[in-house]
Amino acid sequence: MSVKKQLNGSADELETTFYDAISRADIEGLMALWAEDEEIVCIHPGAPRLVGHAAIRASWEAIFERGSVHIHPRQLHAMHNMLTAVHSVIEEVQRKSDKSQEMHILATNVYVKTPHGWRIATHHASVAAGEAPLDLFKASVLH
Repeated sequence: MSVKKQLNGSADELETTFYDAISRADIEGLMALWAEDEEIVCIHPGAPRLVGHAAIRASWEAIFERGSVHIHPRQLHAMHNMLTAVHSVIEEVQRKSDKSQEMHILATNVYVKTPHGWRIATHHASVAAGEAPLDLFKASVLH
């Protein structure tokens, strides 16, 4: 689904487009999904909180330098109202370069309805209990 078409869709469609952009290492498509507000937040597993477009973009660029990341969001728990959607998912994650290693990440995605459609306000991902040691999940290694 194209980013342009999706921006007028639902929060669920935005989430699908978000994970699709990650799987294609599409930095432009990914960044187009974020709210225009400079207070947007992204937290990668084991990494510090990033605030604003420049910091978030730089982190994803560093991740994509090592290739795309294949993420399947599972076990969606969603809360919606007219202007906000909060999705809690378990991400099944594989690096395309290492398909033998699957990891699980707990993620919360917060979407806001703007005059321009649904946008990402926050993506917060952390290591699932019982997974590999935290040092394997640095933002430069995973997501």
